[in-house]
Amino acid sequence: MIFVLLSVICSVTVAVLLKLGRQNGVETKQVIVWNYPMAVALTYFVLKPDLKSLAWDDMPVTLYTFLAVLLPGMFVFIALSIRYSGLVKTEVAQRLSLFIPLLASFFLFHEKMEGHKMLGIATGLLAILCSIGWQRNKPSRLATDSRYKARYPMLVFIGMGIIDILFKQVALHVSIPYISSMFIIFVMAMFIAMLLLLYFLFVERQGFSKKAVGYGLVLGVFNFCNILFYMKAHRALPENPSVVFTGMNIGVISLGALIGVLFFKERLSLLNYLGIALSIVSVLIIAYL
Repeated sequence: MIFVLLSVICSVTVAVLLKLGRQNGVETKQVIVWNYPMAVALTYFVLKPDLKSLAWDDMPVTLYTFLAVLLPGMFVFIALSIRYSGLVKTEVAQRLSLFIPLLASFFLFHEKMEGHKMLGIATGLLAILCSIGWQRNKPSRLATDSRYKARYPMLVFIGMGIIDILFKQVALHVSIPYISSMFIIFVMAMFIAMLLLLYFLFVERQGFSKKAVGYGLVLGVFNFCNILFYMKAHRALPENPSVVFTGMNIGVISLGALIGVLFFKERLSLLNYLGIALSIVSVLIIAYL
């Protein structure tokens, strides 16, 4: 379980770094860009993808392209969600996004519906309504309209669910090792992110931020380590994937809520706390019933 714990810590640290960067006046959009060169370098030198033996003709280029666009795009929405709705609700939105691939498995891939999974999905949807759609924080100067409070967590919920479905589709292409696919996707995402950086600098007229480079490189380390430890956890517990899945999701929701309330003084209503509790219950129902 040590790998699950390390993955949880790294996942929450990514969100904490984005929030700290914003609080310190660092442009989080540029932070996200510089995360990718570090993630690419670590994937290449630590995971050592075998690029020489790739079946290039069998490569799912369309899937890679969609993921390369969505990954940096969703990071932007995660940063905006943390900014407007807080760390707690953003982490809950990310974890509950697992219900989208579950629904897809039933309605798109014709998996047999099981009662406990449907109960878990229903509980999770109720958790979303409780934890995302309400906000007691004082409105931001840049977000006086209450729609911002639910819009970005909902986009994170939908976007991360779609990304999960696409990664599952990539995994079905057995002619290309999953690690090699990850590396190619990260490289493509890095180029997309660099194009975004040019847009930020020359169209939005942002100033180049040296601090963003530092934050981004550190963010890339934790982003990579999150994936690495998650993979190691599954390898260490090959007969108990539900333990890894449950520990990861409950751990991130719980630790994210704890840090958000204690360190960032995020104010939650009783309905928000009920949403957090329901999100944990929904994960347990799906994993163990």
